[in-house]
Amino acid sequence: MNLDTAGLGPWLIIGVMALVTLATRWGGVLVMSFVPINRRVQQFIGAMSGSVLVAILTPLALNGDTGARLALLATGLTMLVLKKPLPAIAAGILVAALARQLG
Repeated sequence: MNLDTAGLGPWLIIGVMALVTLATRWGGVLVMSFVPINRRVQQFIGAMSGSVLVAILTPLALNGDTGARLALLATGLTMLVLKKPLPAIAAGILVAALARQLG
C-alpha cells in the first residue's frame, strides 16, 4: 500500500497513527482494570519498565556511533553520581553534541 505524501496523505497517516496510539493506551488500561494489583504485579510492572529501557538502549550501545556511546556513558555516570534524571539527560545530550561536533 502506498500513500501519496502530498495533499491529504500525511493527515491520513497522522490520523491512523493517533488512533493506533490511543487504542494501545486505552487497551492497556482496559486490560489492567481486570488484573488485581498485588505486590507481585507491582514488582513485574517495575521490572518491565527497566527491561524496556535496556531493550531500547542496547542496540544503540552496540550499533551507535562514538557520540551515542559517550552519551550513554555520560548519562549513566551522571545518574549514578547525582541520582537525578534531568541532569543525566542534559549531560548525555551535551556529550553527544560535543562528540559529534569535535569528531
